[in-house]
Amino acid sequence: MARLTYKTAGVDMDAGDALVERIKPLARATRRAEVLADVGGFAGLCSIPRGMRDPVLVSGTDGVGTKLKVAFATGVHDTIGIDLVAMCANDVATVGADALFFLDYFATGKLDPGVAEEVLVGICEGCRRAGCALLGGETAELPGFYAPNEYDLAGFSVGVVEREQILDGKTIAPGDVAVGVASSGLHSNGYSLARRALLEVAGYALDAVVGDLGRPLGEELLEPTVMYVKALRRAVSTRMVKAAAHITGGGLPGNIPRVLPDGIGVHLDPRQWTRQPIFDLIQHAGEIEEEELRRTFNLGLGLVVVCDARGADSVLAAFREAGMRAAVVGEVIPSEAVDDARITFGGLR
Repeated sequence: MARLTYKTAGVDMDAGDALVERIKPLARATRRAEVLADVGGFAGLCSIPRGMRDPVLVSGTDGVGTKLKVAFATGVHDTIGIDLVAMCANDVATVGADALFFLDYFATGKLDPGVAEEVLVGICEGCRRAGCALLGGETAELPGFYAPNEYDLAGFSVGVVEREQILDGKTIAPGDVAVGVASSGLHSNGYSLARRALLEVAGYALDAVVGDLGRPLGEELLEPTVMYVKALRRAVSTRMVKAAAHITGGGLPGNIPRVLPDGIGVHLDPRQWTRQPIFDLIQHAGEIEEEELRRTFNLGLGLVVVCDARGADSVLAAFREAGMRAAVVGEVIPSEAVDDARITFGGLR
């Protein structure tokens, strides 16, 4: 009997080492001045930006969820990494922080260096859009743990903010307004429901152009999450933003209350923003109630910031100058309700 090796057991260390070498120039392109070491060591090193008086570190972690299933089915892997960075870095930015660096975790049953490199290309592009450095990561080959030709993806970002500039929502009061910033579609949430409705119940093919989408369904479902980091930082520089909510799992009702003080709610007017056709397509395909849709998807708004009504114009201008579509979409009101019931929908007064 031939002697066993790690490679015959399913782990190809040479392929892993080769991937690290291929990643290095990609990661180097995302480097910030604060980064002190290249990818490949046991740990990443990053200093605090110079000139900060009372810096506070901010962290966020997330994955991409079952959006990965669409990448597997289409064979398109070079954008899913953008989603991964955006899901983490956007969260970090909501407290006013500058995203410093990002680390990823890529795990698969059998390493395909070509696929892994495509994923890393997307991660590096996400870091570029966020202005953070890819500081390191982990590639794990776990034979028998994942289905063939599939992988899992997770990561985390660390940022920094001056303590006195942290957005905590404590000063939000009735009369303030909610500014909504457009999403690019589903972003990275609700894919279990979307896939069930579109692919299983309706039976649509990923290469089909369905309804008003204007492009193949697979392309629509893989549209990357918008990176709000730099635009939000520009808006925060107006000194008018009191809080920011990244609209992820839980939708508008589940995420906006996370930044509101007790006794405060937000009334939203859906007529003030554009809802992309993909949401109506999912709703029709799965006969989904509007309330369920609101609790699952962003419905066209990937970011909501609360600001003083007198500063709304400057906040809107900041987002638009950053290339984002933004509008006043709601108003802050007193509310005795709790949790997601604090978010109501209808016409504005």
